[in-house]
Amino acid sequence: MTPTVPALPAALPIGYPRIGPDRELKKAEEAYWAGRLDADGFAEATRTLRRATRARLAELGLAGASAAPESFSLYDQVLDAAVATGIVPTRLAGVLGADGTVGTDGYFELARGTAEQGPLEMTKWFDTNYHHLVPEIGPDTDLHVASTQVVDLFRESLEDGEGTRPALVGPLTLLLLSKPADDAPEGFDPLDRLDELVAVYAQLLSALREAGAPWVQIEEPVLAADQRLDAAQLAEALQRSVGRLAASEDRPAILLATPYGGIGDLLAAALATGVEAVHLDLTRGDLPSVAQLTGVGTTRIVAGLVEGRTVWRTELPTAAARLAELRSRITEAGGDGENVSVSSSVSLQHVPHTLDRETSLPAELVATLAFADEKIAEIVELAAGQVAPGSVDGPRSVPRTFAGVRDEAVRERAAAVTDADSTRTDHEVREEAQRQALGLPDLPTTTIGSFPQVTEVRRARAAHRRGTLDAAGYEQAMKDEIARVITLQEELGLDVLVHGEPERNDMVQYFAENLDGFAVTEHGWVQSYGSRCTRPSILFGDVSRPAPITVPWATYAQSLTPHPVKGMLTGPVTILAWSFVRDDQPLGETADQVGLALRDEVADLEAAGIRIIQVDEPALRELLPLRRADHAAYLDWSVRSFRLATSGVEDTTQIHTHLCYSEFNVVVDAINALDADVTSIESARSRGEILEAVDPDAFPRGIGPGVWDIHSPRVPTTEEIVDQLRRARAVVGARRLWVNPDCGLKTRAYAETEASLRNLVAAARAAREDAEVPAAV
Repeated sequence: MTPTVPALPAALPIGYPRIGPDRELKKAEEAYWAGRLDADGFAEATRTLRRATRARLAELGLAGASAAPESFSLYDQVLDAAVATGIVPTRLAGVLGADGTVGTDGYFELARGTAEQGPLEMTKWFDTNYHHLVPEIGPDTDLHVASTQVVDLFRESLEDGEGTRPALVGPLTLLLLSKPADDAPEGFDPLDRLDELVAVYAQLLSALREAGAPWVQIEEPVLAADQRLDAAQLAEALQRSVGRLAASEDRPAILLATPYGGIGDLLAAALATGVEAVHLDLTRGDLPSVAQLTGVGTTRIVAGLVEGRTVWRTELPTAAARLAELRSRITEAGGDGENVSVSSSVSLQHVPHTLDRETSLPAELVATLAFADEKIAEIVELAAGQVAPGSVDGPRSVPRTFAGVRDEAVRERAAAVTDADSTRTDHEVREEAQRQALGLPDLPTTTIGSFPQVTEVRRARAAHRRGTLDAAGYEQAMKDEIARVITLQEELGLDVLVHGEPERNDMVQYFAENLDGFAVTEHGWVQSYGSRCTRPSILFGDVSRPAPITVPWATYAQSLTPHPVKGMLTGPVTILAWSFVRDDQPLGETADQVGLALRDEVADLEAAGIRIIQVDEPALRELLPLRRADHAAYLDWSVRSFRLATSGVEDTTQIHTHLCYSEFNVVVDAINALDADVTSIESARSRGEILEAVDPDAFPRGIGPGVWDIHSPRVPTTEEIVDQLRRARAVVGARRLWVNPDCGLKTRAYAETEASLRNLVAAARAAREDAEVPAAV
């Protein structure tokens, strides 16, 4: 333990958005990758962003030493920790310089891949829509300090004020989120390297102390989620890692952060590590009991009372009452009840920067909202004791009672749903009917939905929003792009076509703009990964569909070609996951409302002659609760909402779904229960791991394991794709195997898209003729 514990501010969020209010990070990164900005210009652009962020946090009341978190990352906080400690797979060892460090270009090669090597795998960060990169480690990985960014950023922060609070993903979380490197022997467990990794962390903490950092934030969110380790094993591993770091005097004081849920009885293990402060998520987690607080001693508790995953304004009297109750329990447990700070439940990176620039949202809705800056104001107000306590059991967010929140017709329709509304004919019957109706070859080729959005399309959409392009002009611009995309797909030789989605800015926002019960922001950007940002919509009321949404575009596309064109919809779970959803009723009820609205759209597409309809659910895995005891209830309503949307069609109409970038192996039974006729799924970046969980007998439907990682700029060769198809065909058989990319192509350029799709089609044709490939029975 450090001899003298430095002061810890009373108000301290554990993270803040890093993209900039105008997406400055995204713009700088993409300019650098495209060669429009050199290394010096890129460094200056990111330095300017960090300076502005620190100034803004000081303005909001986080001016003292260690009050503001150092949240900046060029791409991903998990990648930062991996690079800092030398976790670089052998296949990408070229990113290491002669001195064993990783520079900016090497860092981006790990994130985005090279012409020769694919990047690190990507998956969802706990139960959020943020994506993190998956470190790859083996028994021979040279663990060492390969980047001092965490130290450099702290030194830089001293130039801008009193210094931020450095933050690192903790060693236990880092290894539990890692996977064995390709060259690791069978049976190797990344946790085997825990002791050596902790030694590298100790060097980083020593360097931070030398640089003058009073506090460091070590983040261990794995404590809030069920892991392959049980509670006793987690407690032991926590002591071996954070406890060992805390035992050293050559370090700053440690704030152990445990976001994304309650840690329950593991609080005792956290307190036993000897850290100076422990953060608790008290929005998803319960207030700790007196028994759980036994041993708190002089440890400062950092109370995460302001929800950082949603945009709803905190009901401050309730939060103040919970804060008062927490202090009382700490005192009863023998600690100092005043030794408490107020924080966010999780990093505020999951919400937009500020409401200040939103001019189009209804005033009554705005009164119930808080983005990152407004949440910091709530934290500061609670910490200052300016709020009179209400009831501990009061609402967690400000109640919403204005018009549009309740629609009795929607509620009556949902209440009338029966099991028959989510049931289809047996798959075998549908499969034969669709085979006859569609006449597709084995290994049919298709894409996931979107095509690159060229400048002309974006300009036409923007002009239409501004009112400088009338409805007729906008419609013609979209039709011109649809016609171009259809022609291209015919020339490439794809079997099932898409209209390319030029009319859509975002796959969820587009539907939110056309469904009742939603509001959309102008500047509410949130980082999804790297330079990829989204504007989550705000689902505040009962949901219904006032008019057809996608039908005109799909039917126009189908009129241009004899090939089947897929109707493209976003599924109910994904619409919820990628929106900020009302918290005044169970998620399952809201999901049913969205499912019924989409059911109307599916029916209209079928009536218009669209024979294949894809309802995407890429977020199915991401909303899975972090505790296994809660899985069954979630999977029940999530599957039901999808089937409500898709079960009203004829046997000859083929329902597709798409899932991407999550560890879907754990929910493969739920994917099967969706009862889609064809499921396309991320597979290229994880190199086909999903197939290990697919039992052809238990999963008898069509499956398209992605063969092109569209999140990397590299073009896969025909040979690579053929190899993937051979392995997939050996598992699922030629009759059920589809050939497709991992995800939509909106973010790619046309040159790489055309080259990759030509290789994809050529590989499918070669695989169809490959007599040496065994077919699954």
